[in-house]
Amino acid sequence: MVIDSLARGPLATLVLLLLSLALYVPGMARLPVTDRDEARFAQATRQMVETGDYVRIRFQAEPRHKKPAGIHWLQAAAVRIAAGGDTGRIWAYRLPSALGATAAVLALFALARPVFGAGTALVAALILGSALLTGIEAHIAKTDAALLLAAVLAEGALMGLYHRAREGGPAPPALAFLFWGALGAGVLIKGPVLPGIAALTLAALWIADRRAGVCSGLFRALRPVAGAPLFLAIAAPWFIAIAVSDGGFIADAVRGDLLPKLLGGHESHGAPPGFYLATSPLAFWPGVFLVPFGLIWAWRNRAEPGLRFCLAWLIPAWIALELVPTKLVHYTLPLYPAAALMAGQAVTRGHDWLAGALARWPARLWLAVWGLAGAAVCALIPVLGHFTGGGAGLAGWAAAGAAAAALAGGLAGALARRPLLAAALPLPGMVLFIGLAFQAALPGLTQLWPSAAAAGLVAAHPPPPGTAVAAAGYHEPSLVFALGTATALTSPEGAAGRLAARPGALALIESRAEDKFLESSKRIGQRPMKLGSVGGFNLSKGRFVTLTLYRGEPAQP
Repeated sequence: MVIDSLARGPLATLVLLLLSLALYVPGMARLPVTDRDEARFAQATRQMVETGDYVRIRFQAEPRHKKPAGIHWLQAAAVRIAAGGDTGRIWAYRLPSALGATAAVLALFALARPVFGAGTALVAALILGSALLTGIEAHIAKTDAALLLAAVLAEGALMGLYHRAREGGPAPPALAFLFWGALGAGVLIKGPVLPGIAALTLAALWIADRRAGVCSGLFRALRPVAGAPLFLAIAAPWFIAIAVSDGGFIADAVRGDLLPKLLGGHESHGAPPGFYLATSPLAFWPGVFLVPFGLIWAWRNRAEPGLRFCLAWLIPAWIALELVPTKLVHYTLPLYPAAALMAGQAVTRGHDWLAGALARWPARLWLAVWGLAGAAVCALIPVLGHFTGGGAGLAGWAAAGAAAAALAGGLAGALARRPLLAAALPLPGMVLFIGLAFQAALPGLTQLWPSAAAAGLVAAHPPPPGTAVAAAGYHEPSLVFALGTATALTSPEGAAGRLAARPGALALIESRAEDKFLESSKRIGQRPMKLGSVGGFNLSKGRFVTLTLYRGEPAQP
């Protein structure tokens, strides 16, 4: 195929790099900090930079016993190097996510080429890179884009070793060390998630190949005697340091974060089995159209080492995630590369079979489902604009039009029974959609960002030097990042007391707490001055809020 010849040269890597940058860079600096995970991660990193303590993870005075320090170290390095130590620049905290997603796309292409061929690797990298969920996570300062990179490196190296074991060829030691190193990095980023995926992959391969003697060859190729110390050298030092300096981290992380997710719907994020299957047409859009065909093609050709490995990578971990009660859409992102590889193989090696399959009624039914998901992507920003009362604006409608172009391109390729066009034609529209959405449309929906509006109001009426703003009734982490680490999240009574204690101090009061605040102020002889109000929609709570800024003034006699 033509795609194979195009993918063999350096141009393919350049295309993937430019595509990733076009998808992930726009909007990094324009989009306000989002609640709640991003704001918590960024604020905890900010405090590391401010205090110089890179072991203990804190959100203000509260320990953050959730995730290891790996992502915070990457973010801190970005703040110091790229932002010159300016801890108020949210784009710097997002830089590791954008670079991680870009590197994941390039790494998938590089590691899949020896196993699947250049054409399949290129199509798979394009599918992964243009996925809606990949684009979202690349723009947010948290763990998942970095974990995606670690997953591609670890599973990609394991795939190469398995391929060599099946083919009987020598296994490069570099692949084994890449596997163990990426596994250690994955633990530092998100704890046991990546080792769990790798263990399920290896278990599935052992079950499938236990009679063929492949597993013993794969075990030798993994070089565990040399690789396990590398894994421990990467992952263990921080865990030892945190156990010494903050002995409650590991116990709290297991009891307060991991076990609740395994045993129930943690933090109201519970969902029944099938949640990821139901949401994948939207989260993996637009390349998800080709994934069911890739799965069928892979199962029919499961004797091929690469496809066999991808089935072992995807299916056991997906089932395990479906069975875990706590569910968030991004949990399946480390499995997307396997699905993309199977889809890419169906496009390139199963082209004639896939073209025939596209003419049958099941494919047309699936195309309708995919089209509905695409219509939801098109409507996303206009609906948000309408719901928040400000309208989508020109940028929002332009983004919707770009998504519609991606939808039309995919439909044209599918209806023409041209699998490669069905994969390629949506790409320009997705680049425009994600770029416009994050650079202009979402930042333009000002009602979505009450913390940013509140920070603007405070900037117009600054408090006395060294005085922190108090906030009552609205305690979102984004407000702390927007106003600074010293921001006092307190009760209405506490806010009134802070104004009385420091003349000229500021308090930001949400409307539901305003009556109590004013009553408390009156009781202590304080008559706060109203400076202005801002409103918006609190996505975390699912309700509109109005924030009023008060300055403390002495009561009149």
